[in-house]
Amino acid sequence: MLRRFKEKYIGDSAFYKMLIGITLPIIIQNAMTNFVSLLDNIMVGRLGTEQMSGVSIVNTLVFVYYLFIFGGLSGVGIFTAQYFGCRDDEGIRQTFRYKLWMGFIITVAFTCVMMFYGDELIGLYLTSSSDGGNLEATLMFGMEYLGIIFFMLPAVYITQLYTSTLRECGETKVPMIAGVVAVIVNLILDYILIFGKLGAPEMGVKGAALATVISRYIEMLIVIIWCMRNKDTHTYLKGMYSTIIIPWESTKKFFITGIPLLINEGLWSIGVAMLNQAYSLRGLNVVAGLNISNTINNLFSIVFIAMGDAVAIIIGQYLGANEMERAKKEDTKIIAFSIFTSVVIGALMILFSGIFPMVYNTNDAARLIATQFIIVHAVAMPKEAFLHTSYFTIRAGGRTFITFLFDSVFILLISVPLANFLVRCTNLQPVVIFALVHTADLLKCAVGYLLIKKEVWIKNIVN
Repeated sequence: MLRRFKEKYIGDSAFYKMLIGITLPIIIQNAMTNFVSLLDNIMVGRLGTEQMSGVSIVNTLVFVYYLFIFGGLSGVGIFTAQYFGCRDDEGIRQTFRYKLWMGFIITVAFTCVMMFYGDELIGLYLTSSSDGGNLEATLMFGMEYLGIIFFMLPAVYITQLYTSTLRECGETKVPMIAGVVAVIVNLILDYILIFGKLGAPEMGVKGAALATVISRYIEMLIVIIWCMRNKDTHTYLKGMYSTIIIPWESTKKFFITGIPLLINEGLWSIGVAMLNQAYSLRGLNVVAGLNISNTINNLFSIVFIAMGDAVAIIIGQYLGANEMERAKKEDTKIIAFSIFTSVVIGALMILFSGIFPMVYNTNDAARLIATQFIIVHAVAMPKEAFLHTSYFTIRAGGRTFITFLFDSVFILLISVPLANFLVRCTNLQPVVIFALVHTADLLKCAVGYLLIKKEVWIKNIVN
């Protein structure tokens, strides 16, 4: 029995060498990004609860844009991975051109929404409560931050256009290098511009936004220059812009497969924003505590996030090469490894849960809520690892409509109504509500397990 367990869930040294070779650059990039995000968050948090909450609310809204871009580009990225698996350079170029158009449309649409309705959307997160907090100041700081962070969006779009294609073709080091350079620049500029060091003016939240914008453009330039210089070794980069027209049959195929993923990521991000808005009804301290805990959770989640990318890359290429049995076996091992590492990381997260909130310049109530939320995140981490890798497994075979039902439909029809009911109709503590919403995800885990076991995802979509 033990032997069967090892054969099914544990890979050999060659498997882990391949897995680490793909995921380590992603982990390093995500670790640097989230660590600097943590330091950025701490520096803004040193300014006060209102500044931290205003920036946090805007970042929640910008998160919706990130997920729309991710969904719009990664939907067709399913084809990119499988085209790379069967060595079809022209197919990869067509997916790149489709991403070019899709990313442009999403960026323009999001910019218009935030320009005209930004203040109203921020206002949805500001609710008077007994814990105090200056809501007018929070709105003002949020609008200051938003007014500058707008200019980051084109750089994010172009960077994701290139890095998503590179990753889907197995090149993860270049996005890592660009990302690491960007976050180091961001950290240095944060310190200079937020607090007015080295002769620079003290800009507060505006400085945090400006630092982020500059770092994103540096990241974009690094990626573009590398791609221009490495066309000979990465032949699919040649002729990317020889035309921006995509054959109708390819467009239709990409759209039909990718649009459910775009809708899913968009609706899921909206669902997350709605969840945060529901929690915010319990006051500004909950907003602050949630911001602190989410920042810490993002840092500790980098391993299972990278495992999802590994599923998309490795399993997608195996499916494109018609190695179905190998795809099935190695997908199981990736999921198992992701869950195991999340148990270990979650334990470490609990161990340090009371320390992280202490570095923020906020009140004791917000720190206590943050600590409680961090513990819930830690306990839920193995569950999140399974859901994340299951999602990418189903998506790797082009089953994007199923992922739509599995992901965004669940959060909008189950998680968001449950959170709103518990917040509005009970006197439960915020941490209890937070934990109960996470517990509801166990139903989603059961569905994911059945979908993986039934092998609905094992499909070649490029031939």
